[in-house]
Amino acid sequence: MPAISEKKAVAPNMVDSNKLMQKQKKILLSPFLFASTILFFIRLFLNPLSAEEPRQSIDEIKKSVVQIRVFSQAKDPFSPWMSSGISASTGSGFLISKNRILTNAHVVSNAKFMETQRNNQTEWYELKVLFIAHDCDLALLEVSDPKFYEDSNYLELGSLPELASPVDIIGYPIGGSKISVSRGIVSRIEQSTYAHSQIDSHLVVQVDAAINPGNSGGPALQDGKVVGVAFQASTKGENIGYIIPTAVIQHFLKDIEDGIYHGYVELGIQTQPSYSESHRKYYGIPSVEEGVFITKVLKAGSADGYLKPGDYLTAIDGRKIGRNGNLLETNSIDFLEVVDNKFAGDEIRFDLIRDKKKINVKFPAKKMIQMENQRARYGVNYDYLMFGGHIFQTVNRDLLEAWSKNGQTQGGSLLVYRFYDATTLSDGQSEDVVLYRKLPHPINSNSDFYLNMVVEFVNGTKVKNLTHLKELFQSATEKTIRIQFYGIQLPMILDREESEKADLEIKKSYHLTGN
Repeated sequence: MPAISEKKAVAPNMVDSNKLMQKQKKILLSPFLFASTILFFIRLFLNPLSAEEPRQSIDEIKKSVVQIRVFSQAKDPFSPWMSSGISASTGSGFLISKNRILTNAHVVSNAKFMETQRNNQTEWYELKVLFIAHDCDLALLEVSDPKFYEDSNYLELGSLPELASPVDIIGYPIGGSKISVSRGIVSRIEQSTYAHSQIDSHLVVQVDAAINPGNSGGPALQDGKVVGVAFQASTKGENIGYIIPTAVIQHFLKDIEDGIYHGYVELGIQTQPSYSESHRKYYGIPSVEEGVFITKVLKAGSADGYLKPGDYLTAIDGRKIGRNGNLLETNSIDFLEVVDNKFAGDEIRFDLIRDKKKINVKFPAKKMIQMENQRARYGVNYDYLMFGGHIFQTVNRDLLEAWSKNGQTQGGSLLVYRFYDATTLSDGQSEDVVLYRKLPHPINSNSDFYLNMVVEFVNGTKVKNLTHLKELFQSATEKTIRIQFYGIQLPMILDREESEKADLEIKKSYHLTGN
């Protein structure tokens, strides 16, 4: 799966942002820009968002928007027995019904302590996370102290904004302690990857307003109603920001109604447009039929066992699909948006052409378990196993990124291939386990050849996952342990008793705790 290069989640504003503040101060003191800023705010506050509909005043809106201060600490996936240093950052959020605060998941990820403050409040109030959804970058927070909610206001959710309509982004960017309002125009609505998880794709609204560190989690308003949550910006171009639309917010809020966040279902297919006439003729697609070809069906996805490569999808739930993959009724929204709005167990119906015949197929939507390791994770402890100073861990995105930063990539091409093709190679039940590093000791001085290899067998038993690997080591009674890796016929041979003895010395020398 591709990494995100053109978009990034807007990092919460780090506390050590004095340089940015000084730079912003100089810009605002520029005569021309200062005058422009004054004129903008006069126009904004004296000439409200809509003259036709009743709307909340800016003073009422300010009572809804909060600044969030976060102190966080994460585990190091490359050295999972260690934690990173403590960092401080700020973000934004806003009150919705039932005394709940909505913000981005990346604002509060890895948080150890959080507090919040509304505009004109002097006291900070402790926060706790009620629900967090990394796959759609949203989180719901709560303050237990009722004083925090005195004279507060709540924002209502609106609908999807129209293209070319104005949107106001409200929050606390660049470390400021006062609310900031910036206006942009909706320039695009599309399915796009969410940079926080680096793998999930949902509907986004692109605006030409700057979304800076600290803006994350703040509301995007239109006619006094929330039309999105500010969450990421483009690293290419200028003033290109993105908001999470209310369809995604409402999916999150409905998901947690039973007290558990279940997450998004996955269709589990890859498609290509049907512009090629030679391709269409080969598969016998009539020229009047719009739709897309399926190029791959992923294992354990919703479509596994129901759809095939070469199928030509013409409609989903009765809604026609264009040759570019968008719904014909809008020609701007990907047909996958229909699946995105479903929950596990909901029915998905397709009209399609298979072997030159029109058929209908229906099947239940479900999650893909193997997507968890493809997704960037937060607030987790990375399970690992040490044997003879060799460190084993489940292959996941966090480990690969840390592994790459440490320059330990020698011989890892098979590992990377298996990770990026895991949705095809995996059966949805087993996970790859890799020997990705060692803590040097005389007992493992000659084992570099096997670094970055994926474990296949231990003493002739196929390894299912890290837990299974631990069980095999713990239950072994043979004098030697034979570890067979994918792509290598000659196994690594370890003396069991000497390895266990060496591990005691290694843990003491390298100050390892647990495991």
